[in-house]
Amino acid sequence: MLFALTPPRLATADERVAEIAETTLERLRPLGLDGLILYDIDDESSRNPSERPFPFSPTLDPADYLRRHLGAWPTPVVVYRAVSKYGPEDLATWLSSQDAARVMTVLVGAPTAGTEAAVSLAQAQDLRRDLNPDLLLGGVAIPERHSRRKDEHLRLVAKQDAGCRFFVTQVVYDVNAAKDLVSDYTYHCLAAGIEPVPIVFTFSVCGSMKTLEFLRWLGVDVPRWIENDLRHATDTLAASQEQAYSAAVELASYCRGLEVPFGVNVESVSIRRVEIDASVELARRLVEHLRA
Repeated sequence: MLFALTPPRLATADERVAEIAETTLERLRPLGLDGLILYDIDDESSRNPSERPFPFSPTLDPADYLRRHLGAWPTPVVVYRAVSKYGPEDLATWLSSQDAARVMTVLVGAPTAGTEAAVSLAQAQDLRRDLNPDLLLGGVAIPERHSRRKDEHLRLVAKQDAGCRFFVTQVVYDVNAAKDLVSDYTYHCLAAGIEPVPIVFTFSVCGSMKTLEFLRWLGVDVPRWIENDLRHATDTLAASQEQAYSAAVELASYCRGLEVPFGVNVESVSIRRVEIDASVELARRLVEHLRA
């Protein structure tokens, strides 16, 4: 059971960053989480030319945020690395210096195939293998891409061959798409004699139609019936939390039935206090359910 954070904006004053970190730790300590995820935010306008519902604002480096402000967190932390943002020397220095007992990483490739990058995802994976092979490597899984192309499970297997030992999805709203991916991945592994690795499914609340629009901009498929329910709910945020909770419980049950390892991650895609609080409550409920 994980909780994902986006570091504060780059322009945030140091004293305010420290306050945000302490408030975050106070919120999350009582939940009994197994770990945190720290996202590395990149400008994805090249992937989606449509106007971004919320303007892009650079954030602090997640590794620096962890080192300077989250040192008191007691469990492992998954640090994302958008590898196209870094030069090979910077990435190599970071990879080689990580304590594999405390830190894991998810390496993320460029937003589009045409993006020029000093380091490709394959090169970054090779650097991790050569410089710090004990550093547990994760990859991104996208159920929506599987719905369109039917080959995401093969991408996961290829990433396993490159060293990935777990996967984290983007926010899941379409449970059937996630089930399709799990099913195809699990049975392909079974046929090929490959041990499946954990897939961590990400869930988030949605407190407004603007947040829903942003989720869609990020590439999340939101089924029409869910949009209708949220649009007409008397309390959109509460309805969204119930939907996310039910989806997580359903996916957990499905994975247990297949005997495939899985995890659950909760994030807030909004910086609004009420949506952050609702995400924390969602995580609390899911911890309670998973450990019942």
